[in-house]
This record gives sequence, structure tokens and C-alpha cells, in this order.
Amino acid sequence: MTAALGWGALAASSLVIGALLGLVRPWPPRPLGLVLAFGAGALISAVSFDLAQEGAQVGGAGYLGLGLAVGAFTYFGLNRLLRRRSRHGGGGDADEAGGGSLALGAFLDGIPEQAVLGIGVASGSGVSVGLLVAIFVSNLPEAIGSATDMRAAGTPAAAIRRLWVIVAVICTAATVAGYAIADNVSGDLNAAVDGFAAGALLVMLIDSMIPEAVRKGGDVSGLATVLGFAVAAALSSVS
Repeated sequence: MTAALGWGALAASSLVIGALLGLVRPWPPRPLGLVLAFGAGALISAVSFDLAQEGAQVGGAGYLGLGLAVGAFTYFGLNRLLRRRSRHGGGGDADEAGGGSLALGAFLDGIPEQAVLGIGVASGSGVSVGLLVAIFVSNLPEAIGSATDMRAAGTPAAAIRRLWVIVAVICTAATVAGYAIADNVSGDLNAAVDGFAAGALLVMLIDSMIPEAVRKGGDVSGLATVLGFAVAAALSSVS
């Protein structure tokens, strides 16, 4: 249990670190866009090698597909509600909406990702270095981008810090929960959890993270995305 808590806290700490980096000073659009693009590449690798592929190996394809659909529609629905509430509340700023979408994505994909991390620790197979690094690396640009956008929209710094500390604590708790229930989790349920994280990630990437990266980083964002993918993919084979 202690090991799961430690690894979970390490992975989730990048959420708080990223938020603090986003609040230290205003980030120019281009560097922020390139950081987001690099993180998007790392997340694409995590979806490909650490979630979808792993889910297909441990459980049935139907359960993986079910989780994928539930994760996708969950993010889609909650993000639509978030944007609608922002508009109705008079806070229609694009930066605030984008920051909230990135925070929602980090929350929805962070819980199942870190639950999978805890299940791996409990199984005795050791920590997946690839998954751990992918979570840590991809959390940073999500939190930096969200905190920067929310700050630009006028959200108080204290509220932003509080939000990301709460998200990090919940994600850490998900690792401990994954460890605690590992003996009772079937391969099919594990595949569904992997699919949920992958589905939420994919919708968030296309809906929020990649458009933000291109808008702010310019035409070299694609190269930064490939670099992020390559780094995370190389690490995915490390166990």
C-alpha cells in the first residue's frame, strides 16, 4: 500500500508542479503551445501502447471498446456542460474555457490511468516505467496550459492552486484504490478501465489540447508532437 501511495503521489505531483509553473509568470503563447504539443504526443503514445494495447492484452476487445465509448462520451458530455455553464455565467473567455477543458481532461484520464498504475504495483510485476513517465510528462503541459489560460481569464491564483491540488490528491487516491482492489479486478474490467482513460484522452486531445497547441505554437507544433510521441514510445518498452 505504501508503494502504491508513493508511486501515485509521484505521478500526480506533476499536476501541481505544472500548475505552479503556469502561475510563476505569464507564458508566451509560442513556448506554451510547443509544451502542449509535446504533451499531446506523449498522450498519444500512452493511448497507443500503455492503454489500448495493454487493455487488449488483459481483457476482451468488447470490454475495451465499451470503456473507450464510455470514456469518450463522459468527457464530451462534461466538457459541453462546462462550456455551457461558462457561457451562461458570463465567462465566455476562450482561455478560461480552454483551461477548464484541459483540467477536466487531466481529471478524467488521470483517475483510470493511476488506478491502472496501482493495479500493476499490486500484481507484483513492478511499476510500468513507460506508463509512469507518460503520466508525469503529459500531466505537466496539461496543468501548465490550464493554469496559464485560467490565470489569463482572471481566475484567482489561489483558486487555481486549490483546483490542481485537489485533482492531484484524487489521482493519488485512485492509485491506492487500484492497489486495494487489484485482487478482485478481472482482466475484462481492467480492459474497460484502460479503454475509459483512452477514450477520454482522445476526445480531449482533439477537442482541446491539440487545437490549443496549434493556435499558440504555430506550424512547428506537429514536430513537437512527434518528439513527445517518440520519447514516450521509447520509454513504453521499459518495465
